[in-house]
Amino acid sequence: MIMLYGRSLSRDDIAALSGSLQAFGGVRLFTLGDGVERGVRMLEFRTGSGLRFTLAVDRALDIAEVERRGRPLGWHSPTGFRHPAYFDYEGEDGLGPLRSFSGFLVTCGLDHILGSGEVSARSYNYPRRTVVRHGLHGRVSNIPARLTGYGERWEGDRCILWAEGIVVQATNFGENLHLYRRIEADLGGNEIRLSDRVVNEGFLTTPHMFFYHVNIGAPLLEEGARYVAPIREVVWAGHAGARYRAQGVGYRTAPPPMRDFAEQVWEHDMAADGQGRVPVALLNDRLGLGLEVVTRKDQLPCSYQWQNFQAGSYALGIEPSTHHVLGDKAARERGEMIWLGARESRSYEIRFQVLDGEEALSQAAARIRAIVPQPDDDYPEPSGRFAPLDGPGRRSPLPEEVTS
Repeated sequence: MIMLYGRSLSRDDIAALSGSLQAFGGVRLFTLGDGVERGVRMLEFRTGSGLRFTLAVDRALDIAEVERRGRPLGWHSPTGFRHPAYFDYEGEDGLGPLRSFSGFLVTCGLDHILGSGEVSARSYNYPRRTVVRHGLHGRVSNIPARLTGYGERWEGDRCILWAEGIVVQATNFGENLHLYRRIEADLGGNEIRLSDRVVNEGFLTTPHMFFYHVNIGAPLLEEGARYVAPIREVVWAGHAGARYRAQGVGYRTAPPPMRDFAEQVWEHDMAADGQGRVPVALLNDRLGLGLEVVTRKDQLPCSYQWQNFQAGSYALGIEPSTHHVLGDKAARERGEMIWLGARESRSYEIRFQVLDGEEALSQAAARIRAIVPQPDDDYPEPSGRFAPLDGPGRRSPLPEEVTS
């Protein structure tokens, strides 16, 4: 049964109340028509509970907007949802992606994450290419998806809203990585479920890195909003040293928008619950509104926290990752890069739960605290201990692996 408008309704009940399910919720496709967003296809999901979100089909099927009963949860930057045709990945010494960086979810990868730089191209066995040049956070978020389906599916008296697509990041004499993405939500529900599978559809051994850049904005993000996470240890702070305390902003509680704020980034070592899940939440007690982001430790073992409290770009990022913040070269040197052979794949799941009301916020905070209490200090001393990452596919490439 589906809970809508304070009533428990069956499929027949809903059909009797209106000539179309779209009266209450559903999925529909539309296209943006002006400015740098012109031509971007969007899918709009409405669950009937007050949860509305959109997917930018032409930007990797990333989640663009999220709102609950008219209150936004996601972040909008000044760039808008720029069409990939107007995007220059190679520009500005690898910082070109900042001119297209916006939205609730920006996917990072598929062969590179974090800062720009150069790495060896030996694995592609192409004599004219010795290095691969990467920009910030990789290419995938500005590649249009091939939309393979969307709509509403009934399973008894449960209605699932869904969309699927394929994002292809490929070049000659280089990577041929495909991202198979599915997004679901339930009619009457307050949860978004996203599942990804990255497949090397080529025959060359290919590096793979991946993370979700989940960006939360106002009004959910405001002065006093609480970052709640099962942090065992603060591993690294990009603003350590003289700048660590200078701005008067720690990791636990958001300030109001600030003039001349310099971004802050942490890497945390998170603990998982008994099912291997890692929940992280931002809670706004004044609004009685929150967002819980849940991933799996075995899929995304590392976690970053991004704070951009600059006035005009006010955002907080929850960022589960396959690799440490040390980056691409360090992953290779430490033997932690994921190398995908022909037809090899990696799968990822992420779930977004909207928390509505004081009781929901309290329960989420208690549930996360029960896994492990986070540090009480707003400025915990980073340990500098980057735990070794292991698992299938993580290794240093051997010459015979990268030249065959």
